[in-house]
Amino acid sequence: MVHRLVLTVFAVAQGFGLVIGTAAAQSFSSRGFLEARADLYPQTAPNDHTQAVGEALFRVEASGDVRPWLRVGGGFDARMDTYSQVDRAWAIGWLDRTRQRAALAVRELNATIGRGTVTADVGKQFIRWGKADIVNPTDRFAPRDFLSVTDNLFLAVTAARLAYGGASHTIEAVWVPSFTPSRIPLYDKRWTVRLPPLQDVQLIDLGAEYPGGSQVGVRWNHVASGYEYSLSYYDGYNHLPLIDASIVPTFAPPPAVGLEQHFPRIREAGADVAWPLPWLTLKGEAAYFTSPEGDADEYVLYVIQAERQQGELSLVGGYAGEAVTVKRRNQGFAPDRGLTKAFLGRASYTIDPHRSVAAEFAIRQNLDGAWLKGEYSQAVGGHWRVTAFGNIIRGEFTDFIGQYSRNSHVSAIVRYSF
Repeated sequence: MVHRLVLTVFAVAQGFGLVIGTAAAQSFSSRGFLEARADLYPQTAPNDHTQAVGEALFRVEASGDVRPWLRVGGGFDARMDTYSQVDRAWAIGWLDRTRQRAALAVRELNATIGRGTVTADVGKQFIRWGKADIVNPTDRFAPRDFLSVTDNLFLAVTAARLAYGGASHTIEAVWVPSFTPSRIPLYDKRWTVRLPPLQDVQLIDLGAEYPGGSQVGVRWNHVASGYEYSLSYYDGYNHLPLIDASIVPTFAPPPAVGLEQHFPRIREAGADVAWPLPWLTLKGEAAYFTSPEGDADEYVLYVIQAERQQGELSLVGGYAGEAVTVKRRNQGFAPDRGLTKAFLGRASYTIDPHRSVAAEFAIRQNLDGAWLKGEYSQAVGGHWRVTAFGNIIRGEFTDFIGQYSRNSHVSAIVRYSF
């Protein structure tokens, strides 16, 4: 079966590159990598005794110019793991609506049309808003994969994006016809943490109710003399779900609770600013969220941070906060709000062209939760890279960060790039 899988992966990847390469015969480039990863957890979790996880990822990306005004590009992923976070079905995923990661998936596939100061991007693409580096309150078109909460990865959305760029102004409009949710931890895995009264309760996944409407947003960015700022507006759905619980009748113990996700409609008005100073750069970002249908909280998220680049050393530190104006719901999975009321930071240093170190942290202001990540990476030859990192998580069970205290772990990644 493994042999057949490898042949399938390379056949699809070759066909993927061939299609783009043929269409973009004038100027075509491709790249990719194959990596193996191992995660080791010193502690077991009450609902999961797994302590070692292995994963393999193959990715190929290709892009090229079809015409001077038209560029096409895309990426393809193939995955395997030992933890059942990757689906065992070999269908090619597009919408990223499966609870597990797809074994074969189109990561992105889009066309860029440029005419003067106007650019249009159509297809599956990554859209990032905001200027902060740690938490981005205005980043509404950026769902993530939170199967392992500390390793959240961005997911592309199927969208049409139109941008006009002048000398000091940029206006960007986005329309997303099909909703892409964030992927939350699987209920039977260690990253779903249960309250003590529910540790012996069977959790049943009742699926998700995906909204059928579209999402729209507009962002205006202005580069002024000595600083830069933007204003944004979003009308759509929260890619992070609310979770409805219901009792499921059973004929024998243990009792069962059914969990169903739904994604409330939200409106967001936001702003961000970057102000370079001689010794550091100050950044701020804030967004106000309302609930048109009255089924979700209304609140403000904000981030204030400072960063400094000194040679090969980069330092970022700041504070993320939240102010709730209307409280309606408690049940949900919201890492963006879970990392508020906390001091956040990141540091990285490039030792030489082959080696680098980095660290990242989040510490709750009341000290109920703390997370620290350290990383070392080294290139070996022209194609290989080895990365080792560790996550230490501590805190109270009632805190969003602290609840994952049994999920401290160390990881190693070996990657071959081509």
